[in-house]
Amino acid sequence: MGEDGTGLKGGGGSGRERGGLPSGAARSRIPRGRQVQKTLNNLKITVLCGFVTILVLRGTIGVGNLGGSSPAEAEAEAEAEAKVVEDIERILREIRSDSDPDDDDDDRRLLQSTSPLNSTSASAANYTLGPKISDWDEQRRVWLSRNPGFPRRTAAGKPRILLVTGSPPNPCDNPIGDHYLLKATKNKIDYCRLHGIEIVYNMAHLDRELAGYWAKLPLIRRLMLSHPEVEWIWWMDSDALFTDLAFEIPLSRYDKHNLVIHGYPDLLFEKHSWIALNTGSFLLRNCQWSLDLLDAWAPMGPKGPIRDEAGRVLTASLEGRPAFEADDQSALIYLLVSQQDRWVAKLFVENSYYLHGFWAGLVDKYEDMMAKHHPGLGDERWPFVTHFVGCKPCGSYGDYPVERCLTSMERAFNFADNQVLRLYGFAHKALSSPKIRRIRNQSTNPLEVKESLNLRTRTITPP
Repeated sequence: MGEDGTGLKGGGGSGRERGGLPSGAARSRIPRGRQVQKTLNNLKITVLCGFVTILVLRGTIGVGNLGGSSPAEAEAEAEAEAKVVEDIERILREIRSDSDPDDDDDDRRLLQSTSPLNSTSASAANYTLGPKISDWDEQRRVWLSRNPGFPRRTAAGKPRILLVTGSPPNPCDNPIGDHYLLKATKNKIDYCRLHGIEIVYNMAHLDRELAGYWAKLPLIRRLMLSHPEVEWIWWMDSDALFTDLAFEIPLSRYDKHNLVIHGYPDLLFEKHSWIALNTGSFLLRNCQWSLDLLDAWAPMGPKGPIRDEAGRVLTASLEGRPAFEADDQSALIYLLVSQQDRWVAKLFVENSYYLHGFWAGLVDKYEDMMAKHHPGLGDERWPFVTHFVGCKPCGSYGDYPVERCLTSMERAFNFADNQVLRLYGFAHKALSSPKIRRIRNQSTNPLEVKESLNLRTRTITPP
């Protein structure tokens, strides 16, 4: 989900698009409510210090007057001191209860093991996305048989797909980032509308431990369990755009597989490269195998020492990985490489089309693609997905200049949008411009025109 993602990226070039972390939604601002709460806590600490000072002074005075205090006075002083102690404890309780639940609890985390990949690590081993489920395939089969109104296939006979994407709940640091999030969302809605796919846009952190690029895992699991009628969950980062709106994923190719992800087997199994796969766009079948994968994947992600130590393990284990906290992409690669017997049989590493296409090698070639090719190919001739890895239009930093990213995202959006507008007789004046022009006069036979422009065929020619 590109939520609070890091801008660190590595590798790239040489004809293969880089891997990367989810997109740009790094937020540097502290929410106003959180600032106010911290101010109140500081005030309470000041009051607490005052009470402690009074207690010390009273104790000093009491020591100096030990010989002159009556039993009644001594008892009164003891009661006053007890009252001060009670007030101190009360204020401490209030400060603890007022702390932000998203703040790190250092005392608790220091008790956790810092070896998330070690089976003896209590913190990693005990972390779960939810209650353990071991019979999901059977539960789902029974539910589907009892609810025929929710078939697992569409009216066209295709497996039902749920496209999932999202962004953080707070506004972008860079205001124009919200505009481009809207364009990316519009683009995804267009593709789903044309191909009969359902879509969910999420703006909530379902698990505070798995914020940032890990936020997709608890969301995917919850959607699987809440939508047993859905056969495939399709995750796509917010900074990825459909740029071939005619292309359809060849689902029949994956009948014996449960995870479909863009990548390169040689980089994965021979070089153990951290960019062997890209988790910005992947499909996960709604089944027990997938729930087990999520359960094995998630323990590397809790923020704090676990994620930090997992990052060190991943950097030491994967070729070319920079030193930073564990990210979901590296963790998945590590899991697949280190536990091949368990996962690889159901893995399909796809590179015959661009389920993920690295933007820097594509956006400047769109005009050439339009001149020589047509939608429906999905590969380097007309890329299915253009993914803006390394751009952070919503955040305050990124691997590439903001202007270059925004210009390229505008081109990608308009390149895709032309494929929609042409159905209505329009197109953008240029890929760099939001302005449109008429390319076809009103027709007296609109249905015939629609058939000739049907985006679901592979014989479309661009306007």
